[in-house]
Amino acid sequence: MSDMVDDQKLMLVTGGAGFIGSHLCARLVADGHVVISLDNYFTGSRENHLQGVEYREGHTKDLLSLVPERPDVIFHLGEYSRVERSLAEPALVLDLNAIGTEGVVEFWRARGSKLVYAGSSTKFADGGLGRDQSPYAWTKATNTELVRNYAQWYDLPFAITYFYNVYGPGERAGVYGTVIEIFRQNRLAGKPLTVNAPGTQRRNFTHVDDIIDGLVLVGEKGDGDEFGLGAKESFSILEVAKLFGGDVQMMPEVKGNRMDGRIDTTKSEAIGWQQQHALPAYIREVLSHA
Repeated sequence: MSDMVDDQKLMLVTGGAGFIGSHLCARLVADGHVVISLDNYFTGSRENHLQGVEYREGHTKDLLSLVPERPDVIFHLGEYSRVERSLAEPALVLDLNAIGTEGVVEFWRARGSKLVYAGSSTKFADGGLGRDQSPYAWTKATNTELVRNYAQWYDLPFAITYFYNVYGPGERAGVYGTVIEIFRQNRLAGKPLTVNAPGTQRRNFTHVDDIIDGLVLVGEKGDGDEFGLGAKESFSILEVAKLFGGDVQMMPEVKGNRMDGRIDTTKSEAIGWQQQHALPAYIREVLSHA
């Protein structure tokens, strides 16, 4: 029997049909694990379904009834994840990120699995003020406290990661889209790239493959909070638009748009994680295949 089969585990991925979740499911299956995905298909897509993954549809608040099994690791990625858009639909954010994650931590308490929670780097933005700048940022910051408290109250294993502006194959555009994919599609369509004023807001854009490497490592070795997963270098939104080329159209400033963020990858690097990809190379690659 191979080492892979010896090490086989049951993995649960919430949001497993989404952008990052589908990449994680693919990696876990490739590593020989049994994988269950739970997704409500709010932003996830059945087009992301993979052979070897068992897909279940539903809300994370119902996790206990939807997943009677006991996973070895719960990767909780299944939350609302758009910053500025969250200001327009706070009730939806609370439903998915507060009520939904309450269901996840109760499932965690009942099963005693290890929980890997995908926190948001927005809580570190603008000197810590970022956590209160949008319903999304506030619920994500509050959930990191909820996870830490449950771990302490009930002696449960956990790790919290923080993603920094993930990009890569399989991103989506539209109102729930990510800036790199929106820019890519507009550039290929010959449309102007719209940049919200002032354009100097900076982001640490991180390739999805680097995020997946980090999640797997944290699932295996991570313990506790503050596992930052982000690229070292940052770019302003205007700089990113110029990397794509074409016309740039400046738009009015929007609420919830943080100017910068603190990044600390010390704990992730201590368990073996390293950034492998850089944004300019990705942009050159996708434009060359246009």
